[in-house]
Amino acid sequence: MLMIMQGAQLCLVILILVNLLEVLHANYITSSSSSMQLTNRNSTIDQKVYESSEDIQGPSPRVQLLYQDNYIVLDNGIIQVTVLNPEGSVIKIHYNGIANLLEQLNDESDRGYWDVVWKGEGVTRKKGNLDRLPCTDFKVIVETDEQVEVSFTRTWNSSFYGKLPPLNIDKRFVMLRGSSGFYAYAIYERPKDFPGFTLANTRLAFKLNKLWFNYMAMADDRQRQLPLPDDRSPERSEVLAYPEAVLLTNPIEPEFKGEVDDKYQYSGEAKDIQVHGWICSKPATGLWQIIPNNEFRSAGPTKQYLTSHVGPTSLSVLLSTHYSGEELMATFEDGEPWKKVLGPLFVYANSMTSEGDSRQLWEDAKEQLSVEAKRWPYSFAVSDDFPSSDQRGSVNGSLLVYDRYLKTNTSARKAYVGLAAPGEVGSWQRESKGYQFWTRTDDGGHFTIENIRPGNYNLYALIPGFIGDYRYNDTLNISAGSSMDMGDLVYDHPRDGPILWEIGIPDRSAGEFFVPDPDPKLVNPLYLTRDKYRQYGLWERYTDLYPDEDLVYTVNVSDYQKDWFFAQVTRNVNNTYQGTTWQIKFQLDKLDPSGTYYLRIALASATSSELQVRINDRHEKPPLFTSGLIGYDNTIARHGIHGLYWLYNVSIPGDKFLLGNNTIFLTQAWGLSPWRGILYDYIRLEAPVDDVV
Repeated sequence: MLMIMQGAQLCLVILILVNLLEVLHANYITSSSSSMQLTNRNSTIDQKVYESSEDIQGPSPRVQLLYQDNYIVLDNGIIQVTVLNPEGSVIKIHYNGIANLLEQLNDESDRGYWDVVWKGEGVTRKKGNLDRLPCTDFKVIVETDEQVEVSFTRTWNSSFYGKLPPLNIDKRFVMLRGSSGFYAYAIYERPKDFPGFTLANTRLAFKLNKLWFNYMAMADDRQRQLPLPDDRSPERSEVLAYPEAVLLTNPIEPEFKGEVDDKYQYSGEAKDIQVHGWICSKPATGLWQIIPNNEFRSAGPTKQYLTSHVGPTSLSVLLSTHYSGEELMATFEDGEPWKKVLGPLFVYANSMTSEGDSRQLWEDAKEQLSVEAKRWPYSFAVSDDFPSSDQRGSVNGSLLVYDRYLKTNTSARKAYVGLAAPGEVGSWQRESKGYQFWTRTDDGGHFTIENIRPGNYNLYALIPGFIGDYRYNDTLNISAGSSMDMGDLVYDHPRDGPILWEIGIPDRSAGEFFVPDPDPKLVNPLYLTRDKYRQYGLWERYTDLYPDEDLVYTVNVSDYQKDWFFAQVTRNVNNTYQGTTWQIKFQLDKLDPSGTYYLRIALASATSSELQVRINDRHEKPPLFTSGLIGYDNTIARHGIHGLYWLYNVSIPGDKFLLGNNTIFLTQAWGLSPWRGILYDYIRLEAPVDDVV
């Protein structure tokens, strides 16, 4: 054991020495280039002067735009950002005495960049081609003492057909006086003569210097020290069921031995991940990505995205198929025009000058998110495609829920109410191309959505405690400066009779159900006491718990928190994955054989699955109901507790039931893969209004 410890420590020392030499070299380059090689050009191209706001005025140095060979440098005396010219990749962030917060050992195109994954003519890779959007032209948009904004662009033409996504790209960087960071946004545009293609993912990524940054924070209770990227090498880890997940077998730092590392364990919902990043303890320094507003994301507040993970990597994913699948790809037809502004996002650096817990930098980053959110929409963004606050509108109203059985209205408390671009998808969480705006109702169901871009929108709502989605029937037209009062909006939620029994909570998640402990050999210690569903390999635990027979749930006897497995996955039988059939057993003391019963089944996720429903006959052909093959969100493999939402209202003739004991069979018919399966949100059975003995 001593020899193993000494070997690991020696490897760590060698790694530190290699990085230290690189940093010393970078420091030399930075100091010499700052004094000898950088020049300042007083460019007036497209320059527009803006009055400074009080929060960025003061004794701090002016913002400078400097030039060095094939780089440009944004420098405000607090932070210095170097960008490859004209490609538009960030290669260096100099702050708090650290020559480069980014990974100096990476290629210059692999440090700070925008990228897209796309599909179209000429693309053979199943997941799509990756393009880091290297640009060809550079232009100064604003250059004053208070602000510098620069633009890197690439214009698509027919010679790029099949090679590059048919998009015109404009990547913008903005630095303000007195600001401890910089802003980044991108404008993607398709004129009407461009060919069709599919945009699957897009993001802003930074690869941080592994010598400095090893502590990740994305929430008060989701932060930890992470292993080095070197620990994921074949010599130090074992690949598990897919390449993203590895078991650390010989990490440089021994305390990580036996842990699972998987980037999907650090995903989060859009509403919860507006700030995340990394901390260096000495010198106490943080680098954060802050998303002040989610208007440029898609699929609503509960859409899940990747964030920070081993690299150390920091991601702001703005369009993604993760936890949703192909339904969230933005598919464009030939000649379909489109333009979208992604951002601005704020890349924030902070530090501590006094001794103390460096994790206080996380608290400061949260405060900075609050500051940035209050400034939204930013007044400094110059593009005409980013409207200011006086060019936007607002919507207000109240949301009620009508119970058609009880004939009562109740206030929709803490509901998510939002606007999204109109389309044929019919669901907020399946909209991928346009802008979105959302808020939460108060206890009285009242809501106000502000700073809405002009345009046409559908209005949606997700209401905790009630199945289904609310959608306003008409399209809303928002104009600049408008304020629209919607009055009382009423959601007529599905219910046609008294509830005989129910399983779960209608909250679009499987989080209330039983989540098993992970295999003790495949553990992430961050999730030992909370969010256990984020542990690796839980799909295999179903076979451990139900080796011979599938789950049987007895109404009024079983407890869904203990007896309903969180995912109806396949069972491993002699190394072959087979579909499973769950049973719900219950008694009917009264029966209306001529009436109609309703089985409401809300799914929190489905992956290449087919749900079949049978009543009192496990082998009934055809089944009473089948969903057909649905879902591609891959939530089970990616340690999620929900993906895309599905709601099925199954009508059951009363003569299908028996007076006394009954069984509903729920079959997930497909096998072959451990990750095929269904996550239930909520199930209930309703009786006819006037059922009889």
